[in-house]
Parts: sequence; structure tokens; C-alpha cells
Amino acid sequence: MNSTILIAVLAICGIGLAAAIILYIVAQKFKVIEDPRIDEVVEFLPGAHCGGCGFPGCRALAETIVKRESLENLNCPVGGKEAMANIAKVLGLEANEVEPKIAVVRCAGSKSNAPHKSSYDGASSCAFAQMLYVGESGCPYGCLGLGDCVVSCQFDAMSIDDETGLPIIDGDKCVSCGACVKACPRQIIEIRNKGKKDRRIYVSCVNMEKGGPARKNCSVACIGCGKCAKVCPFDAITLENNLAYIDFTKCKLCRKCVSECPTNAINELNFPPAKDKPNEVVAVEA
Repeated sequence: MNSTILIAVLAICGIGLAAAIILYIVAQKFKVIEDPRIDEVVEFLPGAHCGGCGFPGCRALAETIVKRESLENLNCPVGGKEAMANIAKVLGLEANEVEPKIAVVRCAGSKSNAPHKSSYDGASSCAFAQMLYVGESGCPYGCLGLGDCVVSCQFDAMSIDDETGLPIIDGDKCVSCGACVKACPRQIIEIRNKGKKDRRIYVSCVNMEKGGPARKNCSVACIGCGKCAKVCPFDAITLENNLAYIDFTKCKLCRKCVSECPTNAINELNFPPAKDKPNEVVAVEA
């Protein structure tokens, strides 16, 4: 009996030893020697793992930088210029100058501009509400105001304005990681250049309906009249699907389009006050 137990114990030990040897040999054969510079790069990254760089985490970005041995088209929006400059110094690379960016809310459908026609009584989630109805104002493209973007922001850079019902972005906290862009089911948030002196011009509307239906639900909706595109001297404005769009890489912030827009659908931020324009009758296509 004792000998049987001893044999069983020895057999198990032998199998375990053999398995350990096999695992060791396999581990040595397929061992991946990681470049120590990856850890050096990771030390300069913020560890937010927000995905704003286009990679699933900070380490993935570090691995890509070291592997490519170039910083071209690679950037950490959270760490900013300082982080990328430090990484460039450690690796002996040249840091690229990246235009600072910020998130903007391309919807001006506030409670006053787009009065509520119905009330929503359901889960406090834009993604959920999007599946059920068009929105309290009746605009099928406008902000639902339930704050999925706010919840997605790791940097406390967003909040919902109680007066307007729209998201507000804190320019001092926003790192342009793009989490809010992904969270919004209506795709009304966009990452754009911050602009000189923090000045930006963009069409604050994403409604692709014709002018009549669009303005029926929101007084400041873009009606696709094309006046802004005609006066732009830099070919920065395009008109597609009844909606104007300003290309921030071409826009020179001249503001000609702002004064030309008959519905005030173009938003200008951080500019000195412009002269009042005369009121005009807006003709829209039904």
C-alpha cells in the first residue's frame, strides 16, 4: 500500500517536472525581448488610457513610437507638447508641431432656440433615448441633452448647462481625447483646431433636413442656403445634404460667413463683438 502511494507521488512529481521543463523550453524559444526604451517612453505619458492618440492605451502608443522610431502623425493629446518633447529628447527624434485641438458641440438647439414639444420619461442615456424617439424638440439630429458625453469625459471637462440643456466644454480641461465624440449617438461633437487666441468658427448645426422642416424645430438651424459658401474667400465652406460645413484647416477666421448667415447657425467663439446686422426676412424651402 505504501509503495503504491510512493509510486503515485513519484509519478506525479515526474509529470510535473517534465511539464515544467517543456514550458521552460517553449518560453525560451518564443521569448520576446522588449525594447527597454518603451518603458522610458511610458514614463512620460500620462497613463490616462483615453484612446485619444488612436491606440488602446499609453503603452500601445509607446510601443508604436519606439517601433517606428518616428513621431510623425503620433501624438498624445493629454500629455501635449511637453510629453512629446520629452519623448523626442529621450529617443533622439524630432518632435512634430501639433496644432492644439478642442471638442466643440455642433448644436445650438437650446431650450429657447428649440422649444420642447414633448417630454421624455425614460433611462437617462442619450444612446437609449436615440433608439426610442427623435427628441423633445422634434429635431432628429439635435442634442438629446442626457449627458452621455459628460459621463464619458475622464477630465471633468464637460457639463450640461441647466439653462440651455446643451453640453458645455471647459477649454482649460479639454484634452481633445475624443471620448465624448464616440459617446454621442447624434454625432454632434467634433474635434477641431483650438484656433489662434482660442478663436473658432463653425456651423453649430448638423441637421440635414431641408430648410423648412429644420427651422420648424429649431430657429437657428442651417437651412442650406449656401450664402456662407459664396462669400468665403478661402474655399473653406462646403454644402452637402442641405448642410454647410466649415473646414477648420482652411478657415482663416475672417468671419464673413458669420454675418452672411440668415439664421445665425454659424457660431463664433472668443471674438470681439461684431457690428449688429440688419434684420432680414429668411426664405426657406418647404
